[in-house]
Amino acid sequence: MAHKSNNIKNFWQELKRRKVFGVVTSYAATAYIIIEVTNNLAIPLHLPVWFASVELITLVIGLPVVVILSWFFDFTSQGIKKTESIDKSENNENGGKPVKGRLRLSYVLNALLIIAVIVLTYPKIFKRDILEKLRLSGERISVAVMPFQNMTNDSIWNIWQAGIQNELIASLTNSEELKVRQSETVNSLLRSKGLTNYASITPSIASTVSQKLDANILIYGSIKQASATIRVNAQLIDSKTEEALKSFQIDGVAENILHLIDSLSVMVKNSLIISKLENELPLYQQHRPSTSSPEAYRYYLYGENARSKRDYPTARKMYSQALAIDSNFILMRLRLSVTCINEGLWEEARKWSLNAYAKRNQMPIWMKIIADINHAALFETPFEELKYMQQFLEIDDQFPGTYYDIGLTYNGLYQYDKAIPEFEKSLELYDKFGTKPWWSFNYTLLGDAYHETGQYKKEKKLFKKADKDFPDDPSIISRKAILFLTEGDTVVGNKYINQYISIYKDNSWSETALARNLGWVYSQAAMFDKAEDSFRRAIYLEPENAYRIYDLGWFLVDKDRNVGEGLKLIDKALELRPDQQWYFLDGKGWGTYKQGEYKKALELLEKCKELSLYYRHEVQLHLEAAKKAVAGQKNN
Repeated sequence: MAHKSNNIKNFWQELKRRKVFGVVTSYAATAYIIIEVTNNLAIPLHLPVWFASVELITLVIGLPVVVILSWFFDFTSQGIKKTESIDKSENNENGGKPVKGRLRLSYVLNALLIIAVIVLTYPKIFKRDILEKLRLSGERISVAVMPFQNMTNDSIWNIWQAGIQNELIASLTNSEELKVRQSETVNSLLRSKGLTNYASITPSIASTVSQKLDANILIYGSIKQASATIRVNAQLIDSKTEEALKSFQIDGVAENILHLIDSLSVMVKNSLIISKLENELPLYQQHRPSTSSPEAYRYYLYGENARSKRDYPTARKMYSQALAIDSNFILMRLRLSVTCINEGLWEEARKWSLNAYAKRNQMPIWMKIIADINHAALFETPFEELKYMQQFLEIDDQFPGTYYDIGLTYNGLYQYDKAIPEFEKSLELYDKFGTKPWWSFNYTLLGDAYHETGQYKKEKKLFKKADKDFPDDPSIISRKAILFLTEGDTVVGNKYINQYISIYKDNSWSETALARNLGWVYSQAAMFDKAEDSFRRAIYLEPENAYRIYDLGWFLVDKDRNVGEGLKLIDKALELRPDQQWYFLDGKGWGTYKQGEYKKALELLEKCKELSLYYRHEVQLHLEAAKKAVAGQKNN
């Protein structure tokens, strides 16, 4: 057994001594280079179709021949010589003079081969999907459709080789996003190279033809038959790398061949157009949509654009239109829920959330987590929201929106120290992607967190950057007014107040909303007299608006300005809008607590929490204060 092991070891050593491994490596590299060069020059040199097959067979047969020759012969500085036996070789090494380091020709040749292989393989290893490149460049996608190959062994299907090609071209030509090479051009080029038998068109040949036509994408397909079933396959292929980007397959019967072709045309066309439309989304937001309808996807993009500008009614309209076109576009149900939250339409938001959640099992994993986050926001607590958001980070930690949402949730819990790094991370990712944030709230909410933690210098620096991304944005201007007024710089603060007012007037926005918002700005800056004046003006402008009445009532209660009057105003708001008890009862419960009626306050706040359409941390804090006060009374 030991003798057999020694034989194997000796044979292995002899292979290395005779440089067999080096020769095989050099041969493989040379063969790869020959194949690549031939593929690139096949059509320019008018090489016949069978040439590639003969070339490959010859190279495979040549391998054992090269191995045998490398065993018996060696390249030396004196030319090709028979390899010496190991005994004679050892004697020569012991008796000969040491040779100073000289650069052997074989080393130079091997180095050149390695460089050549790297040059040829680099584009294939470090390539970017051609569709992604075209999306980023904004160019139209150019397409060459090859004749389909009849693989049924039934010549009756030969006519459909060009038939399917023509139908696909006719369908794709109707799209503005695509440039389609016509069949006459494609087929003439194939015929000029002697390719009259469509079955002989390989992906490599199709790739070369497509490049000749300056087409980015080629469509390559076949017709197959099993019993009475006809199967039509198609592939989208990168013309340069020959990488298959997407495959399609459709089955049917011979009588329905036209219907099969129509269906295949729609699938291919939609895939190409949606790939192009994805360019309209920011890079960080581009993912494969859950719709196969380009029209539905267009309306989704319109909705995203409107929502980013805080035009929520238009966004809801666009999302609804997308859903009407494709009822399986489940993401739109979630978008409708979120947009309703943005607009304060809480009951409608809950309906859409449940609607989407019912289809959770049909969602990909990333969308399931988004559905969980949305459901938690409306039916659970922020702590469940945070748990789901962390799950989303495990599958995608490069999406700025997730960090923004985590920061927003911590802000809602008044945990500003935890919110700040999340908001900052979100902005860092936008900088990394070379794009501005999705909307101005990325700045204003971080600014609010800085403000609440007394980091005014950071807040000022942040808003300088915000002005570059969102010039004249009213939410940023209002935050700057709060900042300077808080610091006592009324000159600069009032300058921003006047700018804010001008924007409202220039856009003919509601004067009542302006008064209410100014009340909030002054309140945040602890300028309570001016805040009260603004809230009262809002009621003067719309005396029957329950929300404006509640705004003043809440302000008077929360800031201890006039708790009694505040409670009267809140009661009036409840009379006008009894359906808003879930919201208004917090103010009544808090005012009652401040009047020392702890038991009654506890009952009101418990009812408020029970009726609430989402978790409100402020209500929870008020409720805990009331419980503590009632418990204290019992102990006394």
